[in-house]
Amino acid sequence: MRPVQARHELSKDVAFIVIGAALAGILSWAGVISLLVNFFGGHEIASFFAGIFFTSAFTIAPAAVALANIAGTIPAFSVAFWGALGAMCGDLILFFFIRDRFAADLMASLRPSVARHILDSFHLGFLKWFSPVLGALIIASPLPDEFGLTLLGLSRTRMLVLMPVSFLMNMLGIYFIVWFAHFV
Repeated sequence: MRPVQARHELSKDVAFIVIGAALAGILSWAGVISLLVNFFGGHEIASFFAGIFFTSAFTIAPAAVALANIAGTIPAFSVAFWGALGAMCGDLILFFFIRDRFAADLMASLRPSVARHILDSFHLGFLKWFSPVLGALIIASPLPDEFGLTLLGLSRTRMLVLMPVSFLMNMLGIYFIVWFAHFV
């Protein structure tokens, strides 16, 4: 991909994220999110579906608003638990997509020797243990999980490790957002 085309794609992605955040505010203000929560019947089911959308850069804002609204009716721990289960499912889908696509894009855009050097650096020394820790912290933060999953994918994190890490980190992140929304 040429640099001009890459900048255009980045601008388009940023625009989608800003539109998603604005849409979340409008939907919350209009009461649409409350209607959707009631449509799903159980608040646990609504938390699970909001958790699935909590993982992507494009849907994190509406999902966070939905989770905060749900927390007004059921305990924060329940919202965090069910939302984290949904987020773990969303992370698994993203992990499979990012792991395969990112490696192919990286190999195509760099010379083979440079690409091999970068990929090998994630398996030796400092980055071997630091990249999974940083990836887990990014998953727990309100940042989109794609960044953390990319680091976990580059460090060849196994699925049996990814699932509990994703669940626990998303649960912490969702609980913090719900707790913060309670005081605002």
